[in-house]
Amino acid sequence: MEFFVLLAFVGLLALASVIGVTSDTRDSADWKPTDEGRRWQASA
Repeated sequence: MEFFVLLAFVGLLALASVIGVTSDTRDSADWKPTDEGRRWQASA
């Protein structure tokens, strides 16, 4: 029974994503490029 509850929850999340109810609240600070795990620094 727990499996079906989990499956229904994931299905509802997928449906919400498809119809556009969800949104990405991350800003560009979360997507800075890295070099082997270290933040990439632009040389000036």
